Amino acid sequence: MKKWMLALGLLCLTGTAAAKTITDVAGRQVEVATESKRIILGEGRQIYLLAAFDTEAPFQRVVGWRDDFHKADWDGYQAYEKRYPQIKALPTFGGAKDGTFNVEQALTLKPDLVLMNLESKAATDEGKLIEKLQAVGIPVVFIDFREAPMVNAEKSIRIMGELLNKPARAQEIIDFRQQQIERVTARLRDFHGARPTVMIDRAGGYTDECCMSFGNENFGQMVELAGGQNIARDLIPGTFGTLNPEQIIASRPDVVVVTGANWKNYNTVGKWVGVGPGADVSEARKRLQQLMMRDAFKTLPVAHNGHAHAIWHQFYDSPYQFVAIQALAKWLHPDLFADIDPDATFREFHQKFLPLPYQPGYWVTLPADKG
Repeated sequence: MKKWMLALGLLCLTGTAAAKTITDVAGRQVEVATESKRIILGEGRQIYLLAAFDTEAPFQRVVGWRDDFHKADWDGYQAYEKRYPQIKALPTFGGAKDGTFNVEQALTLKPDLVLMNLESKAATDEGKLIEKLQAVGIPVVFIDFREAPMVNAEKSIRIMGELLNKPARAQEIIDFRQQQIERVTARLRDFHGARPTVMIDRAGGYTDECCMSFGNENFGQMVELAGGQNIARDLIPGTFGTLNPEQIIASRPDVVVVTGANWKNYNTVGKWVGVGPGADVSEARKRLQQLMMRDAFKTLPVAHNGHAHAIWHQFYDSPYQFVAIQALAKWLHPDLFADIDPDATFREFHQKFLPLPYQPGYWVTLPADKG
């Protein structure tokens, strides 16, 4: 308690008055500084967005962050750590959603903003985290690339532009994103051919459970935008859920897409497919082949005919969904989208907006069996 009061006193002495009001993705009116300069990232992977704004110095405003980045995306974390070794010294936090965010520690860092993901709101409400931080003049703002990214991604990008006082940069990112999605959706407006059925195997192999998937949001909605039919659309009522093997077998999906990443710091014995920046594609392909031998898939044509793929899981929690939509579109309609190259698209985005060079490895396809 003494530490809490000391931190409170420091903040009351050094805090700055709020200068404008913004609306976050939770619909909350939040008073913030004209430009936020000392930010705690409630999820480390929010750097995917922040780096597109502060390209020359992506960590210049970050005074602390959740300890998830190196666990959820080891390859991506390593790329940033190699370029910016100082991130190893950044104070880390537990997650607000699981109740391990340390408010007392946060106060000592004197942030002018705590950025949270929308899925943590229920937990922050229950723990009165927002009230505790607001009481000492620290605003909390929610963004979202996970729960309803097709609704909230552009809002979140625009919010970041407001927080950093870079609205023009936000518009540039949004314009690029919209243009790349439109390259897919515009062609599909006049397309009257078959739309393949797709099973998204969310984090396949991370556990022995089969199989987590998506309802009509996130990757589920990306499938629809790319010209496919998500088999879980009417089976999973929310964004996330589970299909049992019998449902998958009965649905006989034309295409299977496994989401994966390098999760060695989460689960060392998992059979996940480690796609991502600079991934070992050969090893990823071997792991994908093993996953297609599970009971839910091994008797289906998709396990053997070249229509099983793996894609970087973090497309589900980043501003980069447009890349996944293009990759999905090429898998579902290779002739219609023969001229679209999602690798080239993501490389261009890196060149225009991100501080790191592009490294391929974000997806892999299991070749058809010979014979």
